[in-house]
Amino acid sequence: MNMQLLVNLTSKAWSLKILAQLHAGVSGRQAPLITATGASRSSFAASLEHLFQLGLLERNPGHGHPLRPEFRLTDKGKVVAAMASRIEEIVPNEDAFSVLRRSWTVPILAVTGAPSRFSAIKSDLGPVTDRALSKSLGVLEEQEWLRRDIDLSQRTPFPIYHAVNAGLKINQAIAAGAR
Repeated sequence: MNMQLLVNLTSKAWSLKILAQLHAGVSGRQAPLITATGASRSSFAASLEHLFQLGLLERNPGHGHPLRPEFRLTDKGKVVAAMASRIEEIVPNEDAFSVLRRSWTVPILAVTGAPSRFSAIKSDLGPVTDRALSKSLGVLEEQEWLRRDIDLSQRTPFPIYHAVNAGLKINQAIAAGAR
């Protein structure tokens, strides 16, 4: 999957959950989706609009009311929704899924399938700040989705990060969506 799309997709908290629910067959109307995701109305609306702007959702012609439209997945959206569904299957626990709603969690897991240095992760992600990346790496390490090891093979030791446990499964789900 294109890293820029993944970064854009996960910049809104409920995007993955909305896509996973649509993939699971939940109606494309707002009320059932809000109930299925557990999102507040304002954050749900922002995420829904974001998915619409990314070209992953479209209005379902001939369905819904102008004030209460029904949405459906575009062809591009179906591919991304399948990936979101696989990720949701890996992390069914709502507390753990709340970690996935953080902006940089999924993109970091996408690039740490192989051991990577901080600078390599940062360059792969593009616009992430050092502080945001460092904080996200710490959260993922606490969640035990990422392992931090110290590479002593060089003159100056440095940390390397590698997705493990559910983090590695999420990495593989993203990689499967790229094919």
